[in-house]
Amino acid sequence: MAFKVLLLAALMAATLARPDRPPAYGYAAPTPAYAPAKYDFNYAVNDPPSGNDFGHQEARDGDHTQGSYYVLLPDGRLQRVTYNVNGDSGFLAEVTYEGEAQYPTQQRAYTPAPVYG
Repeated sequence: MAFKVLLLAALMAATLARPDRPPAYGYAAPTPAYAPAKYDFNYAVNDPPSGNDFGHQEARDGDHTQGSYYVLLPDGRLQRVTYNVNGDSGFLAEVTYEGEAQYPTQQRAYTPAPVYG
């Protein structure tokens, strides 16, 4: 008799634990909906006193992403990167430079530190 009660309890526990059974609180868990990514953004910073000049622009529609960013380099050139990503094709970038590198002339000669001794 005890075996039959134990078997009945195990069968009820297995029935109640079925994953395909709807939840006891009245509604099923929501299923995630897939929506392809779609966005467009940009920003720019141009602060002459500090020498900062940079920006970024990007747009995506599904698997296709395109954008560009730029930065003013310390040597005075503007570096611009334009890129595309189409599905699993990878990141394809084109890097260009505007202007010519300028290096300041040395203002003063090197003076070694004093030696004490």
